[in-house]
Amino acid sequence: MGKKIKKEVEPPPKDVFDPLTIESKKAATVVLMLNSPEEEILAKACEAIYKFALKGEENKATLLELGAVEPLTKLLTHEDKVVRRNATMIFGILASNSDVKKLLRELEVMNSVIAQLAPEEEVVIHEFASLCLANMSVEYTGKVQIFEHGGLEPLIRLLSSPDPDVKKNSIECIYNLVQDFQCRTTLQELNAIPPILELLKSEYPIIQLLALKTLGVITCDKESRTMLKDNQGLDQLTKILEAKELNDLHVEALSVIANCLEDMDTMVLMQQTGGLKKLLSFAENSTIPDIQKNAAKAITKAAYDPENRKIFHEQEVEKCLVTLLGSDSEGTKIAASQAISAMSENSSSKDFFNTQGIPQIVQLLRSDNEEVREAAALALANLTTSSPANANAAAEADAIDPLINILSSKRDGAIANAATVLTNMAIQEPLRSVIQSHEVMHALLGPLHSTNTVVQSTAALTVAATACDVEARNELRNCGGLEPLTELLHSKNDEVRRHASWAVMVCASDELTAVELCRLGALDILEEINLSVSRKNKFSEAAYNKLLNNNLSLKYSQTGYLSSSNIITDGFYDFGRINPGTKLLPLKELCLQELNDHRAILLVNSKSETSPPPSMEDKLSDVGYGRSISSSSSLRRASKEKSTAGFGSPTEEKSEPTSGRNTVLSRGATKEKGSRKGRGKKEEEKVKEEEEVLAVPKLTEGSPDKEWYPPPDPEFCVYVYEVTKSILPIINIKDQIEALAKYVADKMGGKISKEKLSDFSWELHISELKFQLKSNVIPIGYIKKGIFYHRALLFKALADKIGVGCCLVRGEYSRAWNEVKLLNEARKGIIGRLPPPEEYIVDLMFHPGALLKLRSKEADLYRFL
Repeated sequence: MGKKIKKEVEPPPKDVFDPLTIESKKAATVVLMLNSPEEEILAKACEAIYKFALKGEENKATLLELGAVEPLTKLLTHEDKVVRRNATMIFGILASNSDVKKLLRELEVMNSVIAQLAPEEEVVIHEFASLCLANMSVEYTGKVQIFEHGGLEPLIRLLSSPDPDVKKNSIECIYNLVQDFQCRTTLQELNAIPPILELLKSEYPIIQLLALKTLGVITCDKESRTMLKDNQGLDQLTKILEAKELNDLHVEALSVIANCLEDMDTMVLMQQTGGLKKLLSFAENSTIPDIQKNAAKAITKAAYDPENRKIFHEQEVEKCLVTLLGSDSEGTKIAASQAISAMSENSSSKDFFNTQGIPQIVQLLRSDNEEVREAAALALANLTTSSPANANAAAEADAIDPLINILSSKRDGAIANAATVLTNMAIQEPLRSVIQSHEVMHALLGPLHSTNTVVQSTAALTVAATACDVEARNELRNCGGLEPLTELLHSKNDEVRRHASWAVMVCASDELTAVELCRLGALDILEEINLSVSRKNKFSEAAYNKLLNNNLSLKYSQTGYLSSSNIITDGFYDFGRINPGTKLLPLKELCLQELNDHRAILLVNSKSETSPPPSMEDKLSDVGYGRSISSSSSLRRASKEKSTAGFGSPTEEKSEPTSGRNTVLSRGATKEKGSRKGRGKKEEEKVKEEEEVLAVPKLTEGSPDKEWYPPPDPEFCVYVYEVTKSILPIINIKDQIEALAKYVADKMGGKISKEKLSDFSWELHISELKFQLKSNVIPIGYIKKGIFYHRALLFKALADKIGVGCCLVRGEYSRAWNEVKLLNEARKGIIGRLPPPEEYIVDLMFHPGALLKLRSKEADLYRFL
């Protein structure tokens, strides 16, 4: 054997760095290593950072501060698979931090992350890349970037991955993405329904749950529902409901079914396959509140379609819903009430709930839970709409008291619903009386002051429905409800404005309430509304006219027309024509104004200064009444005019009592005749005019401390008495009109020929009266020389006193006339039906008592000459 020779070890090349093993305990050092060109160092550094990031949120924030994110983004595209895998794993963990997400969006790394979802990549890379996308998709901007970089398609492909983590991350990301409508549309194009349905068979509940949630979102679109049905998705959903061990999935499964039931085809299919029956039975018998709640929600969604309601009714869904009302869960009660509300659109269902359902719903009105009360009120509102029977059933179940209590609720929806129910009830007079007895007007004050337009609208409508009686209107007025109601007329909301106008129209039926509404400015607001083409409505016009009907002075000044139903009462005054928007001053202010050269204001007043006028019996029996209302010369003239005017038959005159008023008048007339013997005609007329002026009392005199009363009109009192005595007993209406016309003409200066009309010095007479009265307001009875508009007003005032129907119409140039309607018996039909009445104008000037056909030449000459 030879001797062994020992080999010499060759030294390493001089240009090669000797290997160095370093143990680092600082994250900052490892972050610096991310810039190394050596793959092994990069892989180990990434692995160390991954472990560090897994330990908590603070470590993720530390890595962000150390600047680890930017070098890591470059490693996502590294050639080495290990480096690339480890970098992807880090981002899967880091992306849950909101600050990291923000930086990643700014660095635009989405394309690099999505590239890791390529089929050739490892499953681990798929897992963490999809996890990164799932975290990024939580925020809207992240969704946008994922969608714009085409991330949806590879995510759908990964739903078929063998790895459950990849499936879970992918479906979670898709669920976040489909919250956006555009992503849902693209999902349909990519045929994503089949792979999502496959996930329902997964053995992992979280994957099944995410799949159901995703289906719940995408089936909001009709196309997706069709795809689900075509891929037998309903069968899978029904099987989930039937599997008791999958009860944690039942709520979401019901949500998907609820969407699908919106389609009539799906509803019919489920009915034919028995799935609908199973659904209702499942809802009724389940002991899990959320399942019952979602089942009721499913019914609600589907019941918005009329055909679906019919099918539900055939399946006796009403019984199921009534059962759910008795649940201990507040959420189930709310959902069941909402379903009943939807089903009440079906008349048969509405009838069913009359005896079964309404009592239970009324009980819910007393719940301590505001949402429950709101839902119950909604159900009751729909059940009582157009259903007097249900309104009665609700009242019998003592619903009125809790409904009025709900009007003070903090929830606008509850208030609006309760007000709607009360409106539906108030249509029936017996129920309206009960509602009024609960001080409903006080309860409506809050809703009328609400800022919510729905509450305002329903509250105003409730006022319109309940203020049909004087007591209710008085309550509304006394509690201050008219002010907020008037303010609602200013609303920019059409429905609020319409309902407020309606309520004002109803309230204006009462004179006191109408006066108060006018004081609050309702008339001015309505006038402004009606001048606008876009804002006015039929109720605003009706309310305006109704208010005017209770303020005839303003109506006549604005419109120049009073109908036969507009009865002139004491205190009416004719100011003359005013333009729209011009305010008409009250009578008191007009009386206290300084004398001016404007048109005289005509007043109608048969009341005495300090008290209402005496009764007719007092007038006949009290001799002093004549002296209290006029001078002796006025009474003498009244008696003389009466004896020469030809009112009443001689027999009637003889039957009058010889004492009292008529005795005084007769003696005065004799004395006046004797005192005027030997005078010329012109001198007699002059003296007569002077007497008339001197006999008029000054209206502005009196103590300012006394309560103000309208100026008295003793002459008009005499007129009323005389026409009541002489004209009222006339049976024939035409004869009444003719007699009254002659009477009015006689009191206003007699017949005036057309040729001498310009010589009729009525202006001077009116000026003298204004000067003597020291007032611009002249009682109509004091005028002895009256032109068209004086006579027309006097005729209307007296006609209204004795019940003769006539209209008062203002024309141009001091013209006014009265229109009457008379039946023509000569034109009576063969079968005994009377023809429409003919319209006439009453001549008070040229031929007093003549009736001119309205559309005749003579009538036109009278009105417009």
